[in-house]
Order: sequence, then structure tokens, then C-alpha cells
Amino acid sequence: MAGQQYLISFIMNEHEQKNLKRFTELAERARQGGIYTYSSFHSARTASLAYDVAGEHEIFMWGGMQDCERVVTRFGDPDEIAYDEPFPISILYVRPKQEKFADKMTHRDYLGAILNLGIERDVIGDIIIADQAAYFFVLNEMTDYICSELQRVKHTTVICSISDEVPGDCIPKLYEENVTVSSPRLDAVIAKVYHISRSEAVKLFLAEKITLNGRLCRNPETLLKGDSRISVRGYGRLEYRGEERTTKKGKTGVTIWRYI
Repeated sequence: MAGQQYLISFIMNEHEQKNLKRFTELAERARQGGIYTYSSFHSARTASLAYDVAGEHEIFMWGGMQDCERVVTRFGDPDEIAYDEPFPISILYVRPKQEKFADKMTHRDYLGAILNLGIERDVIGDIIIADQAAYFFVLNEMTDYICSELQRVKHTTVICSISDEVPGDCIPKLYEENVTVSSPRLDAVIAKVYHISRSEAVKLFLAEKITLNGRLCRNPETLLKGDSRISVRGYGRLEYRGEERTTKKGKTGVTIWRYI
């Protein structure tokens, strides 16, 4: 119903409370020491908790390349610190030693093989599958260990090495789409793009599955502005580019870029 206000309760679980405490410590250390401090890798949902303990000018998030789903959060005000430095993230390239005899390996297979080394999930960022190989982002401190110890994925012997970059043809692509919505509200756009009802879209907010520009969004009635980044867990990511036209029936034509 138009104008209806949604009250969405938010109770942090134990994991989120732990991360919030860690973010508080990192933000305070950055302020007191005049240095940058870094978190481990987190989902966008968890990383958005950083805004509860530090201002936007003190926070920068990066996952190794543009629009990663898992990111490292850097704390520190660049104007106060007066220098810049790269994030402590490396790219590892994993490929079969003999591609002819390799199993078909999925994201889950690669992640499972890495975690089986006794590594915590939060040192690993996004994993990008490239045919029979994979690129993944990892904290610098773990690169040597993974390169020396990761020797098998499923039943396939693999070679692991450090890469300078992820090839362009492996990076998710954006394609432009024009859609017509009743209004540029966030729930309306999500419902239209992912072919679900408005009530189903609202349930995604209740389940805390929506992030807007890197922050958890709990309000379905949020009015979108141009160049907004939206992530819908379980559905995908898109960029809202803005309004283009108004139809004769009073609906709004908008442009979005969707990742494929």
C-alpha cells in the first residue's frame, strides 16, 4: 500500500556482534595510530556494519576488483593519514596440472578444497571460475601457504600460483535493460527485474538480503537515485542508472545494468 511504513526488526546475532566489536577496534586503532587498518573478507551484509562505528570518510571497501561480493574493509581517514597504500589482497590462479584428465570443478569444489587446508573462510574473497581453472582473492598473509599446500581439487591435481590480474573475459559483464515500474522504489525495481511479486520482494528486506551501495537496506520504500548499486542475495547484482521517461499511464521507465 502506498505510503505504508515498514518496521523491520534487526537483532544482531552472535557472529555480527563479534564483527561489530572487531570493526570498532579497527576504527579506533586507525584514529589513534594515524594508520590504515584492515578487516578480513566479509560479505557486503557484514561489511555494512562498519558504518555503525565509523564515518563514510573513514571507510573504504575493496575485494580485489570492482563489484566483488566479498570485501575487505579499510579504516582510516585519507585526509588525516595523508598517504595511500594497496589493500593486502593477492590473486591466486588455480588450474589443473593435466586439463585433459581434470574433473569438472565448481565454485563449491574450489572453496571446499581451500577450506580443507584448515583455512578460515574470512581469508578468502570472491572465487571466479574460468573454464577448468579458477581465480580467487586471498589475504596476502595466506598466499604462500595456499600455493604450497593446495595440490588437489576433487580428484584433480592442480597447480596454484600468484596472478597479477583476472583476465577481462572472466569478469562478470553488465548488460543494459530498460524496465517500466510503478515508481522508482527499491522494492518495485527488484520485483520487476527479478520477476517476483512486490510482497515477495518485501520478504527479501525482512530476511536482510538487500544491500544498497554497500549497506544493508531494510526499507522497501527507499527511493532510488541514479548510479545506485544493489545486491539481492540469492538473485544477483544490478546497478540502477536512473529514470528515463514517464509513460502515458504515469509509470516510470528506468534503466538498469544487470550482471550476467
